[in-house]
Amino acid sequence: MLFEADVRGAHVSEILAARKVRADPPVSEYTEGLVVGVVENWREINDRIGHHAQGWTLDRMPPVDRNILRIAVFELGWRPDVPGRVVIDEAVELAKSLSTDRSPSFVNGLLGSLFDAAGTAARPGGVTSSETGTEVETGAETGAATSSSAPVPTSAADPAL
Repeated sequence: MLFEADVRGAHVSEILAARKVRADPPVSEYTEGLVVGVVENWREINDRIGHHAQGWTLDRMPPVDRNILRIAVFELGWRPDVPGRVVIDEAVELAKSLSTDRSPSFVNGLLGSLFDAAGTAARPGGVTSSETGTEVETGAETGAATSSSAPVPTSAADPAL
């Protein structure tokens, strides 16, 4: 739904409402919670992505990648019930199956960088990468920055929900 709204230039709320009415396939509570959570935290999520995407703006990223990252950053920052390692692994698997050949390492590096840099601030529950055993690549070989003080880019549009 996030990807669809992104590429169509539509509001996420319109896409979500249409999918719930159509109910084919049905929208699960979990999916709705992810979509609503991403939208409610849109600017902070985009800021976190932008901070760790050295040399990349959100608008320059493939739409699939930026929306995979939005969901993963939401889960890392606001869903303490989902282990960080699982979040990163699932995001990388989505990038492998849905995006470019270079996307899995980019997604892995960016999320690993964000997760490692945030430490206990990454989540309200205070889970760190060392506590979950997350093994991720970080640094230049993945295309993601390990830290950046550059201005944070914003996305083209905020998704009214």
